[in-house]
Amino acid sequence: MGEIAAEVAHELRNLLQIITANTYLARQDAAASGPFLLKIDRSARLAHSIVDDLMSLARGEVTPSESVLLAEAIVAARAEIAPGAATWEDATSPVDLRVRAHAGLVSRLLHALYENAILASRPRAPTITTRAHADGDAVLIEVADDGPGVPSELAARIFDPLVTGRSGGSGLGLALARRIVAAHGGSIALVGSPVGACFHVRIPLGL
Repeated sequence: MGEIAAEVAHELRNLLQIITANTYLARQDAAASGPFLLKIDRSARLAHSIVDDLMSLARGEVTPSESVLLAEAIVAARAEIAPGAATWEDATSPVDLRVRAHAGLVSRLLHALYENAILASRPRAPTITTRAHADGDAVLIEVADDGPGVPSELAARIFDPLVTGRSGGSGLGLALARRIVAAHGGSIALVGSPVGACFHVRIPLGL
């Protein structure tokens, strides 16, 4: 239960920061507060859905899946990431590639991989490449970055809760990614890369 509570807190931290910042901005000029209030509303709704989704995951409930356009999941995964935090390169083949997944959870999965690459590369903004293609009855998604990579002594335990190579890191993002992939009957692995870190994710193909 402590692990699940930590995962929920980890996922909500950024949303609470967004809500706090936009509340401050809205108070500065009530007449121009509309856009800030919309961001507050969106973040609050997303926070509710994250709590619901992660608690269902913790209880081991069957994950409701649908055919999800992967390109849309990728965009959603970056919605909370600050502009300029990374350079993005995408290559999904075909462009309308779909996965069979829970839309919210597959976005959280990708977000966790993106956030991990960004935090590991600070203060430099990394280039993060997302490639995907159908592979039999599954979709292989590759997320690679040009950051410092994963220390060799941590590679075998990188998906374990609280394992991190960063000072102040939570060690929860990749643990959550593994939990989400497992709930979909898929797999995730850190694979060899000449530079940075590279993760391979396999989840069911959507029709």
